[in-house]
Amino acid sequence: MTSTFPTISISTERLGLRPLDEDDVPALADMMNDEQVTAWTAVPQPYDEAAARRWITEHTPAERTSGRGLDLAVTEFLTQRLVGVVQLSKTNWHVRSTELSYIIAPWARGEGYASEAALATAQWLFTDQKFERIELRTAAGNTASQQVAQKIGCISEGVLRGACIARVRAEDGTWSEVRTDYIVWSLLPEDLDGGGEHFAESGGFTSYTDWN
Repeated sequence: MTSTFPTISISTERLGLRPLDEDDVPALADMMNDEQVTAWTAVPQPYDEAAARRWITEHTPAERTSGRGLDLAVTEFLTQRLVGVVQLSKTNWHVRSTELSYIIAPWARGEGYASEAALATAQWLFTDQKFERIELRTAAGNTASQQVAQKIGCISEGVLRGACIARVRAEDGTWSEVRTDYIVWSLLPEDLDGGGEHFAESGGFTSYTDWN
């Protein structure tokens, strides 16, 4: 029987992580059309509300029920405004490993939301789900994403040469694809060095299974 992630909600001091729902469609579509998202992800462009709705209603449920991954909306705790998405993918239930990625809306960058959401997700994976490895892959030129990986305690394991396709904007406004390297990062339970227990005990996150 295939293992699957539960329907989950996670709370931190500033953020709430929960399943995406159709009310997120406009904000998700707007976020995905940002230039940084275009440059460093494979999100199709332009990204309209129909694409956002398909992701929320078709792709996301299929990933969770198949056991391949989990997509979570990241919202401001007080305003409930969508600030980003955390995604788990390529999950291996036998090895207890998964790949983590994150996207933050342009207006919410610089507030530490990506690292806060990623760390809370990692702590939930290691404690509640008994995972043993989380992997991150950042494009060689994506320094902001690399800073998040470093901030949450990830260890750089090496470079996958020419394994990533990024996009660059030309002077005429068009986008073209370029091949670049991936930097591979990993996070193991011991990399938190006790910080995980402190994070949970201090109210860093609370998880709720079967959230609805």
